[in-house]
Amino acid sequence: MSRAAHVTSGVYAPPVARREAVAVSADGARLHVEVHGEEGAPAVVLAHGWTCSTAFWAAQIRELAKGHRVIAYDQRGHGRSPAAAAHSTTALADDLVAVLGATLAPGERAVVAGHSMGGMTIMAAAGRPEFAEHAAAALLCSTGSSRLVEEARVLPLPAGRARTRITGAVLGSRAPLGPVTPVARKVLKYATMGPGSAPDRVEACARIVHACPTKVRHAWSEVLAGLDLDADLAALTVPTAVIGGTADRLTPVVHARRLAAALPDCAGLTELTGMGHMTPVEAPEAVTRVIRELVDTHLNTDVKEKTA
Repeated sequence: MSRAAHVTSGVYAPPVARREAVAVSADGARLHVEVHGEEGAPAVVLAHGWTCSTAFWAAQIRELAKGHRVIAYDQRGHGRSPAAAAHSTTALADDLVAVLGATLAPGERAVVAGHSMGGMTIMAAAGRPEFAEHAAAALLCSTGSSRLVEEARVLPLPAGRARTRITGAVLGSRAPLGPVTPVARKVLKYATMGPGSAPDRVEACARIVHACPTKVRHAWSEVLAGLDLDADLAALTVPTAVIGGTADRLTPVVHARRLAAALPDCAGLTELTGMGHMTPVEAPEAVTRVIRELVDTHLNTDVKEKTA
C-alpha cells in the first residue's frame, strides 16, 4: 500500500523515519512500523485512530524524537499496513502487542499513547501479559470505551434513537470520500475539529482521512459502532492520562470524564477548551507535553531505579 497522501511541508509533514520495520500480528497481518529518534532513548509508542495513519502523529514525532525513541505504526488497512481479513478489538490488541514485541527488548518499557481507535486499542490490549511487560504508562486521547454512536454529536439532532440510527448510517457509509475539496474540508472540520481550527490543521487532517480506503473505513466503522470495552478498562492498571476536547463531536468530552473516573490509576484528565476530536493535530503542544510528563514521571524514574 502506498504512503498516505499527507501534506509535504510544515509541522504536519511526517518526518523521515530513522528506520522502518514490519511487525507480524497473530493472524499474519503485516504492520508498517516506523522508528524515530535514537536507540537507547526512552521509548514512546504511538497508535493512531480510525481513518488515520502514522502521518497523524507528525507533530508529536518531530518533537519527541529529539530526546526519545518514537515508535509509530499503521493500524491494519491504514497507511502502509495492508488490509487484513479480521476487524475487531481483538485484532487491534493483537497488532499492538506484535508491535511492542517487534520493537522493544524483553522487559523494556515504554509510554503507549493512543488517539481515538488507538486509545481503544490500548484498552483492548490492557489485559495482555505482553502489554503489562512493556507499558510503563499510557495516554488515552480523544477516545471512549463504549456508546460511541449513541453519544456522538456529529448531527445537530436531539439525543435519541433517531440520532443514533442516522449517525450510525453516516459514520458507516460505504460512499468514497473522494478528493479533498473546499466542501470536503468544511465537512471534515465540522465533524471532527474545533471551530477555531486553522486551515493548515484542517488540510493535514483531510489529506490523511481521505487517503483511507473506503472498504477499510467501513469495516472499522462497524467495529466502533458495537464497541464495548468498559470491562477491559478495568484491566488498564498502569498510570494512564486522559485527554479530551470540549468541542469534540465524535467522542464528546463526557467520554474522557468517564474514562478518568473509571481508570484504576488515572494520571490526570486534560480538557482542551475549544478543541475537537483531532487533538494531536489541533493542540500538538498540549498532547506532546502530556506524553513527556508521562515519560518523565513513569518511565525515566523506572529506568533510574533499575540503574541505581
